[in-house]
This record gives sequence, C-alpha cells and structure tokens, in this order.
Amino acid sequence: MRKTKSCGVIVMRKQPQIGFLLMLKNPKSKHIYDIPKGHIEFGEDEVSCALRELSEETGIALKDIDLDTNFRYTESYHTRYKRFKGEKVEKTLVIFLGWLKHEVDLKLTEHSGYQWMNWNPPHRIQKKTINPLLAHLEKYLFI
Repeated sequence: MRKTKSCGVIVMRKQPQIGFLLMLKNPKSKHIYDIPKGHIEFGEDEVSCALRELSEETGIALKDIDLDTNFRYTESYHTRYKRFKGEKVEKTLVIFLGWLKHEVDLKLTEHSGYQWMNWNPPHRIQKKTINPLLAHLEKYLFI
C-alpha cells in the first residue's frame, strides 16, 4: 500500500481570547474544516514542511508564531486519493503547535475562508482528525 505524509501547524492565539484557526474548505467538500497542512516534499523534514504549508496557505510566517515543536500530534489512517486515481493509501498526519505572536492578515490560497474558534472543549468539529488533535492538545496544554 502506498504511504503519504502530511504536515501542518495548529495555530493558537491568546487574544482577544484563547482560540485556534480553522480553514474553511470548499463548501462542496465532504469535510468542511481543516488546518493548514500539506504533503511533505522530497528532502524536506516535518517541521520545514509544516512551516512551508502554513506560509503558503495562510501567509503566516515563522516570524509570526512561536513554534512549539515539543507538541507533535500524529495520526495514521487509510483514505482514497484523487491524485493517485482513487487508490487507497496509508496517510500519516503530523501536526505541530504554533502560538500567534501578533495579529496577522491572512492570505488564503487554497481555502474559501477561515474561522477563529474559541477554545471550549470538548470540540466536535471533524471526527477523523480535528477532534482527536484538539483532545490531544487539551491534554498537552492543561494536564
């Protein structure tokens, strides 16, 4: 079975209240919300991939966040990929934590919008990836 890896950053902010950034996918998409992430490129490490994807999809640069690489969430699951003609693949998701240093103007390139969600667990947003990510993040931050 083909394997693929996707890396990203969950962006948190403290002001005006603690919350996190969600990207709105195309409304026709099966899963509406996502976080900035994308496929790792040849020769790229996970952190570099996550930061590149964050910058490409939102305009948020490393200088705009405090990256906490001690937080590393991973999830593996099987899915079908259009880019591989519907072939079933094993996908590994790797997510790091970034705290926004200051307000930024987002420059979206791959999503139809975004939303800052208030931190109010338990979160029920997207069962397969976002909910478990946020549950893991809650344990990391508050326990």
